[in-house]
Amino acid sequence: MILTESITFSLKKYANILSDLERHIEFLEFDNSTSIIFKAEKIIEKAKESLKKARKIVLSQGFDNKESEIYFFKIIKPKLYSKLIYHLKLFDIENKRPRGSTKSQIKYFNSQINKLQTYLNDNLDFYTYYRRESSIFDEYYFLRGNATIKLFPGTFHFLTDEQFSTSHDSMVAQIMAYDLLIIYIKREIDRLENNGSLRESRMMWTNNKIDLIELIYALYSTNCVNKGRADIKDIAYAAERIFKVDLGDYYRAFLEIRMRKKGRTKFLDALKENLEKRMDEIDE
Repeated sequence: MILTESITFSLKKYANILSDLERHIEFLEFDNSTSIIFKAEKIIEKAKESLKKARKIVLSQGFDNKESEIYFFKIIKPKLYSKLIYHLKLFDIENKRPRGSTKSQIKYFNSQINKLQTYLNDNLDFYTYYRRESSIFDEYYFLRGNATIKLFPGTFHFLTDEQFSTSHDSMVAQIMAYDLLIIYIKREIDRLENNGSLRESRMMWTNNKIDLIELIYALYSTNCVNKGRADIKDIAYAAERIFKVDLGDYYRAFLEIRMRKKGRTKFLDALKENLEKRMDEIDE
């Protein structure tokens, strides 16, 4: 989907709500003095508040055109809603986490991964549609009032609030949330299997997350990790561990990188420029 300047301007108010939520989450995630459950509770409250703000604007102002409406329900609302789903599920998973042996915790986490993966497998056709960034059915999936019985997802969330929902926006949000939950759980299993002895990196990513995502996709695209057999999720997970950062929905961030009007590889260009400058300084 082409994001024109008019669409960007009309959706700016929603983008501001999303940015505010993401800043709130980032602030809490860097606070190591509070528990995961406490952080999840706070983020759930903020996410609910953000969705209410967005809903109020949608109901009062609507959209300038169908392209803006599709973009909102395909991109922006799922981003907002996925934060709520992710932290609701995270709260539940951590709250029910066994307090017993390492073996029982690993078994529990693997069962949670299986549940999440089952949902993704059950909706594989749409999962593939979304991940491939297809748009052929967008008018059915992401415009209000356009759902047909053949396109109904596994849940009927949109029927409870037809003014603020389409047939598939909640499914996109679930896909985003479940992908990230699987990564989180695998990270916890990794820690447990290493008996908590996994050496913690002291390095932290201090640039924008999107810069790291640009670097990750560059590594993935050049097949330089595991001779090209490493999936983008594997590389992203490794980067998150090394630099202590939650990259969020890096698939969607990559789409934003691709849609840049000028300098799609801004960070990589800056790396090359700074490296050449350093070498020139050494040669002098």
